[in-house]
Amino acid sequence: QVQLVESGGGLVQTGGSLKLTCVASGLNFEYRTMDWYRQAPGKMREKVATLMADGETHYLDVVKGRFTISKDNAKTTLYLQMNNLKPDGTTMYCCATLWGNMVQWGQGTQVTVSP
Repeated sequence: QVQLVESGGGLVQTGGSLKLTCVASGLNFEYRTMDWYRQAPGKMREKVATLMADGETHYLDVVKGRFTISKDNAKTTLYLQMNNLKPDGTTMYCCATLWGNMVQWGQGTQVTVSP
């Protein structure tokens, strides 16, 4: 059974930083493509960052240069370092991976950026 558990969210001021963590279990983590998504209330979910098994990364344009996705295979943990956060209000961040023909989601961690 695949399980993804996020943590690290919280309240931060504009310009501040947070590091999100996603601990994965039940899958061959080292060989998976892992994603971070976010969704604000009333808005569409968007993919923020992708880390492929070979180390290739992709980012949403608005976070390029500010966010960094990384992982520790030994700890089966995915990270999202977020710097220079913008005043986006409250947003739920989730990690996800494709497992078989279904996307597996974590429960999410909430990030609130105050002006």
